[in-house]
Amino acid sequence: MAGQQGENSGGDIVQGTAHQKPLHGDGAAAGADDAANNAAAAALDPTTLPASLQHLSLSARTVHADDYLNSHQSVAPPMHVSTTFRYNRDPDLLAPWLNINTNNPHDSHVYSRDSAPNTTRLEAVLTSILGGSALTYSSGLASFHALLAFLNPRRVAIGEGYHGCHGVLKLMARLTGLTIVDLDCPDSVLGPGDLIHVETPLNPTGEARDLEHYAAKARRSGAYLSVDATFAPPPLLDPFRWGADVVMHSGTKYFGGHSDLLCGVLAVAPRHAFGGGGGDGEGEGESKGSGSGKGEDKTKGWIPRLRDERLVLGSVMGSFEGWLGVRSLRTLELRVRRQSADAEKLVRWLADGVAAAAAGSTSDPSSPPSTTSIAGRVVASVQHASLQAEASEADSWLRRQMPQGYGAVFSMLCRDEQMARRLPSKLHLFHHATSLGGVESLVEWRAMTDRSVDRRLLRVSVGVEGWEDLRDDLLQGFGALLAERADRAKLSGSDVGGSQQVMM
Repeated sequence: MAGQQGENSGGDIVQGTAHQKPLHGDGAAAGADDAANNAAAAALDPTTLPASLQHLSLSARTVHADDYLNSHQSVAPPMHVSTTFRYNRDPDLLAPWLNINTNNPHDSHVYSRDSAPNTTRLEAVLTSILGGSALTYSSGLASFHALLAFLNPRRVAIGEGYHGCHGVLKLMARLTGLTIVDLDCPDSVLGPGDLIHVETPLNPTGEARDLEHYAAKARRSGAYLSVDATFAPPPLLDPFRWGADVVMHSGTKYFGGHSDLLCGVLAVAPRHAFGGGGGDGEGEGESKGSGSGKGEDKTKGWIPRLRDERLVLGSVMGSFEGWLGVRSLRTLELRVRRQSADAEKLVRWLADGVAAAAAGSTSDPSSPPSTTSIAGRVVASVQHASLQAEASEADSWLRRQMPQGYGAVFSMLCRDEQMARRLPSKLHLFHHATSLGGVESLVEWRAMTDRSVDRRLLRVSVGVEGWEDLRDDLLQGFGALLAERADRAKLSGSDVGGSQQVMM
């Protein structure tokens, strides 16, 4: 089994440190000793409350899923900065890692490396909108690292995508000996407890991958399926519907939405969240392998054990970032729908420009270029899920998987490296910066932060400015770039002529 390659057992690591009778956010019912305690604990378990709001719209849940945590008359959630929380003054009521807030038992905390009011609110909203119990981390890569430490797979199948995840895998391979294999490797390469990690849509191109296909592959081999859905937050994609075991987000991007916080998220499928099995490579049930779990309490499920391990990894969000995250999620659906729709319009306009430029190469060269074909003189190709062949097929996996839109990130391959390097400085509405998902549009010469990509590639993250304004900004940028290139060519020609005259 994968877990046999090391001595790391989540239960052993945190023995005597994490919750003996978890109350808040990590399966109180699972920690109860008898039926009465079980019922009482379930009533105090906030993960059951966000799930009860599934009859409401997405936007209603982003605004109200944390209402049960309110203990003050303020409409806007307060920001709490305390790192530690007073115990009960009655010595007879003291119990390890059980520190009930009598004003609101759902908002009970011991120490902020375990939980805190602002991040608890954020996790409540995320649990409601993602369809699985959610935990937050200090960054997207911190959440991926936590997942690998928890599952401890022997093999991880992964394809192209975010270079940071590949970096974490290389680090873990050095520490644990795990093997990195191709995403589309034969089923026989994988076994129980291994991990298939799919990023969709893909960084940096914005192209989508068929999750049903990889879920079937995981079932055949007994592996787990994790999905990085950062580029397709709700309402664009629900990976659990297509068979994911765990969903990862870099909450820095769309959940944050304002380029001012770092956040990572793991959401666990309900079948794993608070029931036994999984973790440390030992699998779950016959289909996921078997094993003793090295003393782990397998009945606790993934969420309480991930939270116990987060306590010792120390990869928690700060309270201010948690408060910012709640503020941002209130407008998630409004932002994402607008950004995705505008990105599709920009992508279509650019793709038409590439096609027009290709057609113009065989037409009368004396004809003036159209505004559309000017784009094609700079851009050689465009990549985005909306341009995949399946996007035009009525019942394709892509249209079933992403019926609400294809995401707000795409890539442009410029005609040469110098164009890619120089175009961002010609734009006024696009910031030349890394990252994505914010209300402001970003363009990045991707070679600045990713050494593995084609140096002609620009990654574009569409904000909320309005697609016509962004189109016009790109158009003037293309024109300025072409004019600069023409001027340089003239200057270079005159220099050559002058040199020839001097030589004569």
